[in-house]
Amino acid sequence: MVNGYYVIDAHCHIYPEKIAEKAVAATDKFYGTVAYGKGTVSHLVTSYKELGIDHALVQSVATTAHQVKSINEFIANEVKNSCGFLTGFGTLHPDSNDIPGDIEHLMEMGLKGVKLHPDIQKFQVDKGNLLKIYEYCEKKNLPILMHTGDYRYDYSNPNRVLPVLKAYPKLTVIGAHFGGWSIWEEACEKYAGLPNFYVDCSSSFSFENSVDYKRLIFRYGTDRVLFGTDYPMWSAEEELKNFFAMNLGDGANRKILSDNIKKLLKL
Repeated sequence: MVNGYYVIDAHCHIYPEKIAEKAVAATDKFYGTVAYGKGTVSHLVTSYKELGIDHALVQSVATTAHQVKSINEFIANEVKNSCGFLTGFGTLHPDSNDIPGDIEHLMEMGLKGVKLHPDIQKFQVDKGNLLKIYEYCEKKNLPILMHTGDYRYDYSNPNRVLPVLKAYPKLTVIGAHFGGWSIWEEACEKYAGLPNFYVDCSSSFSFENSVDYKRLIFRYGTDRVLFGTDYPMWSAEEELKNFFAMNLGDGANRKILSDNIKKLLKL
């Protein structure tokens, strides 16, 4: 526990030891940052337990369809071997020839949802086989954690995500980075109040300190916000300091730090 609160980091990336350094370097290049962590399971678990973080939601992203099976099996195996410390989301890719099969496979392995990163996977969220993914995830009650926003691209901006949320009203979407990385305020005005949309607070506090994140949290509603760090990008210790500095109050802290994600994933 941290400051008396049970803490779940609802947005972490992990990679196999042999490719972790390369994968983290690629993320650094994409965002123009230098990551805090190593991106390995061992580093995440050790550092989080030292901080008092109780649980972590882990995932990785397939940049090609043929990576889907191996990545999902890697995530599921790490979850299985974590003695209950980790929960996993799977990855999907719209170029797959068997999207329903991919979803069934990740569910059979105990993964609790799906992570999509349109800007890295290079697809627009409202087109093509993405619609098959939404349809099947909605049918199976699988939430989707989606990288959203980014002023540099038009893959996952609100103009594309909003029609998806309306077309699949029973599909739960978690918009990473307060629903719109680098366009935080704009995203909040578009998404706040939507019944099937949640946000996490990852890769926000440390990227841009001029945004009134406390206002965004109460605009979305404290029942709709999840704590996340985007490990390995940021120090969880610093992200928690940033979070507590907002002085949201005991009830909001409990919801955001663990209760909301527990309820969403039935943990």
